[in-house]
Amino acid sequence: MALLTHLLACVFGTGSWVTINGLWVELPLLVMVLPEKWDLPSYITIIIQTANVGPLFVTLMHRFRPGLLKEVAVIYVIVSMGIVASLLLAFLWNYTSSIAGQLHSTAFLILTFFLALVDCTSSVTFLPFMMQLQPQYLTTFFIGEGLSGLIPALIALGQGSGISSCANVSRMVNATIGNETVETTVFQLETRYFPANFSTLLFFLLMTVMMVACLLAFFFLARQPKVWELSQQQLFPSDVMLSSFEQIPEKGADSHLSGGYLCPKDAKRPRDILPEVSYSVAKSTFIYLVIAWVSTLMNGVLPSVQSYSCLPYGNTAYHLTATLSSMANPLACIVAMVLPSRSLALLGVLTAVGTGFGAYNMAIAVMSPCPLLQQSQWGDATIVLSWVLFTGTLSYVKVMAGVILRSRSHSALVWYGAVEQLGSLLGALLMFPLVNIYDFFQSADYCSLKCPT
Repeated sequence: MALLTHLLACVFGTGSWVTINGLWVELPLLVMVLPEKWDLPSYITIIIQTANVGPLFVTLMHRFRPGLLKEVAVIYVIVSMGIVASLLLAFLWNYTSSIAGQLHSTAFLILTFFLALVDCTSSVTFLPFMMQLQPQYLTTFFIGEGLSGLIPALIALGQGSGISSCANVSRMVNATIGNETVETTVFQLETRYFPANFSTLLFFLLMTVMMVACLLAFFFLARQPKVWELSQQQLFPSDVMLSSFEQIPEKGADSHLSGGYLCPKDAKRPRDILPEVSYSVAKSTFIYLVIAWVSTLMNGVLPSVQSYSCLPYGNTAYHLTATLSSMANPLACIVAMVLPSRSLALLGVLTAVGTGFGAYNMAIAVMSPCPLLQQSQWGDATIVLSWVLFTGTLSYVKVMAGVILRSRSHSALVWYGAVEQLGSLLGALLMFPLVNIYDFFQSADYCSLKCPT
């Protein structure tokens, strides 16, 4: 029964961010087809931040009308919404219409909002539900959440979307020589895309299947409350159980609050929970500033310009960057589980290192379409490695900041989520006008591009 529960918890976790992660890894193909072209990542970024109305609504309901919003019902609704939106996206992703005289992928952008609404709201519903189970199942849930980025990345690698080469193509053109017009042959480089191993339709259908699996896993988890209650009583032989975050009792004489779990005084603390540590106001402020800064870079600023920093090196570099960066996030989470560190000095250093990689990525985007080392394999390798290290380093910082705050109090984690979303929103609001209104970043076709040597 325990093995089955671990499996269900893992599958349930994969549904948390799988659809949005799927969009990011499919971008190398989407930017070549949809009319927004290289501006598409900035549109997705601002749409995701707009979708935070979902978790904001749920949080306010829990705060001002506790108990009115049923957690299980909300999860059923949002996961079902994710299934429908993913299925519609598979068939309508390339549907376009004219808005204010410009062609836009209206169906894709609208359905992206609903997918983002599902994934953002899962952050404030999935985790409280999982807190009903034993701590080891919560760890399995986080592994599944990491797989929500890894599995789409592996599927995209197998698809081979957006990979291209430059072909020397001959064309017949009319040229005027003296008083005569003659035909002459002109050779020029053009981009030739390799056919994907399977279509975008199938890719989004696979994302739909993963959402269906998430719904089935939640159905079986929610249908056996007696099993969970029995297992929880065996672990914590007391009458106090945590069912959702709004029901956390105050810390009393017979219990202590540790990492979001209410344990009897004599119970053994779970191994995955580090000893409780108190921090001064200055250190706490430092942690929250780090969270805000990292979220601004990872969720708002850099994703908006990923196409401008990678596509000048070719579609292969962009493809590898999108997929390997998605893999770096769950791998960083695993590293944080195996090698945790509470050192604020180390977190500060890693934040500075990750910011350095982000600054390099931004500088390359500003130089687009003629960045450094463009015609060199070193340039391709450097930009891919820089994006992977940027994502991996700052992901580790975010996980460890969460671990530190988890050991303090439940309200500390609430503020963690609020600061994270605020930083993401500020980053997206900063970059959207720069990319889409003021045209601060320039795009060009990789093969026909002529840069000064």
